[in-house]
Amino acid sequence: MKITTLIIFIIISVSSVIAQWQPEVRLTNNNNESHTSSNNAWCVASSGSVVHVVWYDYRDGNSEIYYKRSLDAGVSWSADTRLTNDPASSWNPSVTVSGSVVHVVWQDDRNGNTEIYYKRSIDEGGNWEADTRLTNNASSSVSPSVTVSGPAVHVVWFDNRDGNEEIYYKRSLDFGGSWGTDIRMTNNSAISRNPSVTASGSAAHVVWEDNREGNWEIYYKGSIDEGVNWDPDTRLTNNTANSWYPSVSSSGSDVHIVWSDDRDGNLEIYYKGSINKGVNWDADTRLTNNSAASRTPSVTVSGQAVHVVWDDRRGGASGEIYYKRSTDAGVSWIADTQLTVNFASQNPSVSVSGTAVYVVWKDYRDGNWEIYSKQNPTGNPVGIINISSEIPNEFSLGQNYPNPFNPATKIKFALHNKSFVNLVIYDRLGREVEKLVNEQLNAGSYEADWNASNFPSGVYFYKLTTGDFSKTNKMQLIK
Repeated sequence: MKITTLIIFIIISVSSVIAQWQPEVRLTNNNNESHTSSNNAWCVASSGSVVHVVWYDYRDGNSEIYYKRSLDAGVSWSADTRLTNDPASSWNPSVTVSGSVVHVVWQDDRNGNTEIYYKRSIDEGGNWEADTRLTNNASSSVSPSVTVSGPAVHVVWFDNRDGNEEIYYKRSLDFGGSWGTDIRMTNNSAISRNPSVTASGSAAHVVWEDNREGNWEIYYKGSIDEGVNWDPDTRLTNNTANSWYPSVSSSGSDVHIVWSDDRDGNLEIYYKGSINKGVNWDADTRLTNNSAASRTPSVTVSGQAVHVVWDDRRGGASGEIYYKRSTDAGVSWIADTQLTVNFASQNPSVSVSGTAVYVVWKDYRDGNWEIYSKQNPTGNPVGIINISSEIPNEFSLGQNYPNPFNPATKIKFALHNKSFVNLVIYDRLGREVEKLVNEQLNAGSYEADWNASNFPSGVYFYKLTTGDFSKTNKMQLIK
């Protein structure tokens, strides 16, 4: 009887976890191809309940950059917005967001050769400014990746102006209003390509694939002063096989990297982490283990929660989207979760905001490539702990500490009885930027963490709401 009960409990528990992923949503619908980026750049970004998606699309006779947003955490979506309009090709977009400012980069051959372009919106994607050309040379600049931390926007790409492909970097310190000069990041006679960039506070991190050793390896470079100075190249992989398509994400001092590696005879997804801003690195962790190819991973991090997606051929298909998560900063991982079942899903990107996880990819189930999305509204465990089960005399919301803070702070609250709790962060204009708690909790005292690495300095408000209580406090982020 006990064994039967245990089996039923396990089945219910597993079903509950899987059920948290919502049905897929088709974001595009036209007779031509729509593609997420092939260079492993992020095509989805989120802030608060606003989700931003970019892709390139052939509906106009040539490839153009398109954009779509959701204002209600992926429940409903706006119409497609065409971001580029010229007779040449624009492709491989990457998107990032900080508060209400959305940043998009892509490669574009309107100038007779391929250059990197940039565009921004300062009102959550409602309106867009004119295109800004970021590179200007006679060679090709391709495969851009963009990230933001406060007012600092960081862009990387690879460029063959030097006679071979090298990694280049550019930054803006005023939310994309103006840009510095190009900085050459690599300098060797081999090929360096497919970079990925992340930033947290004043630290920026870049990874790429490089064949200076005769085979493809993953390399890393870090800066602790918003891209002014960079450390020497660090070789992260060391085997006789090939390591490709790295993706990097950071939170505070933690840096997380994933890539695709064929050291096992077929392509598998590998992971590596650093807890001190890239100074030292853990050993490689193999995340997948099957006889088929696992490719093009994408990673994002929120506090201690690390989220990875990739496309996988283990079913004999042209690709399915798989997902894996760690809630202890990469120390341990859940089993693989298959997100699609349709035999042609590729090039996924992942983003998190509050408790929600968003995944976007390209999909061939409709007879041509279309953009699809999927979300798990409770897939990102926020940093909330029960610090006491003793029943308080009343509901309360304490002042965050430290305050002012950079980049993380703690918020204590108490519940007099079992309640459905909302703890939400707002900016000074009253816009929701993060939902820390959205669940039923037992009576007791709690502490929630908020990591504001990806938000600009300024005054923020946090509001606790239950059925019987509501209170708002002010806090200040100083970077």
